[in-house]
Amino acid sequence: MRYLGVVLVTIWATAALAWEEPARGSPDRRGLMDAVRPQVERMLGAPVEFVVDDLRVAAGRGFAALRAQRPGGGAIDLFATPGARSGDFDPAIADGASVHVLYRKSGGTWVALDWSIGATDVWFAAPAYCIEFRAVIRDYCGN
Repeated sequence: MRYLGVVLVTIWATAALAWEEPARGSPDRRGLMDAVRPQVERMLGAPVEFVVDDLRVAAGRGFAALRAQRPGGGAIDLFATPGARSGDFDPAIADGASVHVLYRKSGGTWVALDWSIGATDVWFAAPAYCIEFRAVIRDYCGN
């Protein structure tokens, strides 16, 4: 009987840590993209669309690895962006227009809590993030 309890706890814990990718066209997917779009457009100029490399949600938390581009697939000239002109973004040291985002769902709305453009490190694997966002970034955090 003790063994069965351990198995059930293990199955429950694994299920609690499982994440899913919101389907294309779903309200969650639109909400996630719309939550970070204003910040990215402020830095890179509007309009921006995203290519989704990785998108995960679980337990009211989310993670995205995106690539920003102009509608229709146009490249963004990072050196000509508002962020570069203001000195808030340095394209010379950026990893292109890559965007990483950590989200929290508040009521029915996704909120972009922390985000980066062109980060060259895995900043979201910091211990504080790994505690709160483990369900969606476990593979980055180890264990």
